[in-house]
Amino acid sequence: MGARCSKFSLCWWSSSIKSNLQDLSDNDDGNQNEKLGFTEYSMDQLRSATSGFSPDNIVSEHGEKAPNVVYKGKLEEDRWIAVKRFNKSAWPDSRQFLVREEARAVGQLRNERLANLMGCCCEGEERLLVAEFMPNETLSKHLFHCRTALLGETQPMKWGMRLRVAFYLAQALEYCSSKGRALYHDLNAYRILFDQDGNPRLSCFGLMKNSRDGRSYSTNLAFTPPEYLRTGRITPESVIYSFGTLLLDLLSGKHIPPSHALDLIRGKNFLMLMDSCLEGHFSNDDGTELVRLASRCLQYEPRERPNAKSLVTALSPLQKETSVPSNVLMGIPDGSASTKETVSLTPFGDACSRRDFTAIHEILEKVGYKDDEDVANELSFQMWTNQIQDTLNSKKQGDSAFRAKDFSTAIDCYTQFIDGGTMVSPTVYARRCLCYLMNDMPQEALGDAMQAQSVCPTWHTAFYLQAASLFTLGMDNDALESLKDGTMLETRKHRN
Repeated sequence: MGARCSKFSLCWWSSSIKSNLQDLSDNDDGNQNEKLGFTEYSMDQLRSATSGFSPDNIVSEHGEKAPNVVYKGKLEEDRWIAVKRFNKSAWPDSRQFLVREEARAVGQLRNERLANLMGCCCEGEERLLVAEFMPNETLSKHLFHCRTALLGETQPMKWGMRLRVAFYLAQALEYCSSKGRALYHDLNAYRILFDQDGNPRLSCFGLMKNSRDGRSYSTNLAFTPPEYLRTGRITPESVIYSFGTLLLDLLSGKHIPPSHALDLIRGKNFLMLMDSCLEGHFSNDDGTELVRLASRCLQYEPRERPNAKSLVTALSPLQKETSVPSNVLMGIPDGSASTKETVSLTPFGDACSRRDFTAIHEILEKVGYKDDEDVANELSFQMWTNQIQDTLNSKKQGDSAFRAKDFSTAIDCYTQFIDGGTMVSPTVYARRCLCYLMNDMPQEALGDAMQAQSVCPTWHTAFYLQAASLFTLGMDNDALESLKDGTMLETRKHRN
C-alpha cells in the first residue's frame, strides 16, 4: 500500500488543507476514479498487444463497422482484449469524444451479460477503447452467414439458443438501465458477441456516445425507430424498438424489415415469420409469445413499448433448456477457463475462491486496519472537527457490528461513514463488501471491492474480494483473473 495510499489520504483532510494541496491531487492521473478492470493504456501498450495494429489482427465482426476498426490483442499477462481504434477523421474536434469521462462511466459497469469495457487510450489525436475479447464471433455471423458447423454439416442456431440470446440481451439492457445507461447506440446483431463458453454478451462499445448530441444510428432506414427519423435522437424507447428487430432476426433467421413483419403479424401469419429450418423444433405457444413480444417492441408510439424489465419478465418463462451449456447449444468446443486449482492460492485467496465468507471475515478481523496505517498517520496531524468525530463514531459502530456479525447494521454504519465524505478508508470498503456478500448482495459487494482498489490500486485484499464477488455473480473467468492478480500482489508484498 505504502506511498500509493498516502496520496489518497488527501481525502481525509479538511477542505482548507485540500485546497492548498490541489496541485498534488491534479497530478494523480485520475487513478482515484478508476474502477475494477478500468485502465488508461498507453499507445505503446496497445501497439505491442496488437502487433503494431497488424491487419492480421483486425476483427471487424467484433460488433463494429468501418471507419472504426477493432483489433484483437493480447496483454502481457496473457489476457485477450478487443481494441477499438477510432478513425481520426471522424473526430476533428477532440472535445466531441470525451474518452476519459465517458469510458470511465461505462467502465463502472460489470455484468456477465456484457463484454465489459476494460479501459481506454487517449494520446494526441488517438482515441481507443479496450474491452474483453469475445472469441466466438457475433450473432450476425452465427444467425445469418455461416450457421454453426458441426460434424461437417451446417446447422441453424437452435431454438433454445435463440431464446437464450433474447433473454440474456434483455437482462443486459435491464442491468444497463438500472445503472443509468438506458441508451444503447445502434443495437443490432453485430453488437451481440459470444464468449469462450458460448454465452451471448452485449458489446459495451455501443454504450459509448458517438457524439455529443446522441445521433448515432447508421442502420438501414427500414430498421430505424420511427421517432429517430423524426428527431434524430435516440431514447430508451428507441433501444426497445431495436430489440424488437433483433427478435425478428432470431425468429426468422433473416433480417426482415419491421413493416413487413408487422403486416404478417396483423394477418396472423405467424408461421410465415419463422425460420423454416426450425420446423418441428419449437412449440407454437413459445413462437407465438415471442412474436407477440416483438410486436409490442415495434409499436409506432414509443410509450406503448415495454421497458427492459418487462422484457426480462416476458422471456424468463420461455427458457426451457437452462441446464444445457451454451457451448453445447451452439455446437462449439468447450472453452472454459482453467480450473481454480491451476492457481497456487494463499489462505486468503483460497477462502475467496471457495466463497468461504466466514473465513474471509476472520481474516479481515485479524488484519484490522493495518493496511490503512499510512492514511491514519496523516489524519493525526489534522484538526478534529465535529463532523470528523461523527464520522469516526459511525465507523466505530460499524466495526462493533462487524465483529458481532451483525452485517446489516454494519452496512448502515459503514455507509454513514462513507457518505460523510471527510475520510476514505479502503478497509471500510472491504468490510462493507463482505457484509454485502453475507446479505446476498453481490453486485453491491463488487462495487465496494472496486472502490477499495481505486483507493489503493495494488492492494491484494481488493482483488481477492472482487474475485469472491465475481464468483458469486457467476462470472468465473473474470474472478479467476482477479484471483491471479491478488495472489501476485500478496506474494510480492510478503517478498518485500
